[in-house]
Amino acid sequence: MAWNEPGGNSNNQDPWGGRKGGDRKGPPDLDEAFRKLQESLNGLFGSGKRRGAGDGSGSGGGFGLLAIGLGLLAAVWLYSAVYVVDEQEQAVVLRFGKYYETVGPGLNFYFPPIDRKYQENVTRERAYSKQGQMLTEDENIIEVPLTVQYKISNLQDFVLNVDQPEVSLQQATDSSVRHVVGSTAMDQVLTEGRELMASEVKERLQRFMDTYKTGITVTQVNLQSAAAPREVQEAFDDVIRAREDEQREKNLAETYANGVVPEARGQAQRLIEDASGYRDEVVSRATGEADRFSKLVAEYRKAPDVTRERLYLDTMQELMSNSSKVLVTGEKGQNNLLYLPLDKMIDSRGTAAPSVPASAASGDLGSRVSAELQQRDLRSRETR
Repeated sequence: MAWNEPGGNSNNQDPWGGRKGGDRKGPPDLDEAFRKLQESLNGLFGSGKRRGAGDGSGSGGGFGLLAIGLGLLAAVWLYSAVYVVDEQEQAVVLRFGKYYETVGPGLNFYFPPIDRKYQENVTRERAYSKQGQMLTEDENIIEVPLTVQYKISNLQDFVLNVDQPEVSLQQATDSSVRHVVGSTAMDQVLTEGRELMASEVKERLQRFMDTYKTGITVTQVNLQSAAAPREVQEAFDDVIRAREDEQREKNLAETYANGVVPEARGQAQRLIEDASGYRDEVVSRATGEADRFSKLVAEYRKAPDVTRERLYLDTMQELMSNSSKVLVTGEKGQNNLLYLPLDKMIDSRGTAAPSVPASAASGDLGSRVSAELQQRDLRSRETR
C-alpha cells in the first residue's frame, strides 16, 4: 500500500521510511542509500544473506564492488587491446618502448600499457604545397610554388628514427628547392627549365630522406609556374617581352640562314665539281699529249724527214684553218708574194659542193696549199 493511499497510515509514515514527528527528518543520508544499493548487488551476485539495517558494509559488499570494478577494467582493457588493421595500413608495436614487431592487415592484439601501437596508412599518397621567395643564380628574386607527393615506405623508420618526419620532409624541401633555384638562372626557372629543376629537387630531397632514414619515399615533385614578386611584376613583364622578341629575331635569323646557307653550299659544291672536271680534263689532255709526243718521238727516230714534213703540214693546216687570208713570201732576195684568199676559196667550194663537210674542205685546202708551196719551191730552184 502506498504511503498516501486512503486508509493507510499516512500520518505516521513518510516516503523516506521514517515516521512523522520522529527523530529522522528529511531524506536519508548518502551512506544509507549506498548501503541499500550494495545489499541489492550482493543479493544479485549471491554474496550472502541480507544484512540488517543497522549492519555496516561488510566484506562481502566490498568484494562485490571490487569484482565489478575489475570486470569493468577488464572490459575496457580488452576493448583497447584488440584492434583491426586495414589492407592499406600497417601497425608498429613497441614493447617497453622498444621495437617489437610490424603488424599487417587483419585482427590483432597487443598488451597496453606495456605495448604501444602506431598505425598508419602506407599506400595512400600524401601531398603538401609550399610557396616562397627565392634568389636565383643571377640574383633575381622569384616566387616558386611547388607540390610534393610522398608516401610511407618503411613504417618502422617513420615511427622510430625521426621525431615528426613530415616536418623534416618540409624543411628538407625548402633546402632542396633553394639550392636548385640558387644554382639556376632566372630565364630557366621562368621558362623551359622547370621540369629539369623538379627532377633535381626530387633527387636531392629523396637523398635527404634516405640519409635521415625517415621511411618516406618522394613520388613526385611539381614545380608550378614561377613568377616575380608583385612589387616588380611590371619590370619582369618587360623582361619577358624582351626575351620573346629576342627569340623571335633568332627564329627569323635561323630561317634566313636555313634558306641562304644551303644555296651557298650548293654553289660551292658546283664550283668544286667544275674545278674538278676542269682539272681532270687538263690532266687527261696533258696525259694524251704526252703519250702522243712519246709515240711521235718513236716515229721520228724511224723516219725523221717524213715525220718533220708531216708535223709541218699538220701545223700549217691548223693555223690556216683559223685564218681567212694567207700571205706567202718567197726566199730571200725575191719579191714574190703569194696571196691566197682562203675565205673566197672556201665559199666557192662550199657553193659548188655544199654537202662537203667543213673538216673535209679544210683538209683539201691544206693539201692544195701544200701543193702550191711545193710548186713555187720548184720554180724558184729552176730559176736559180
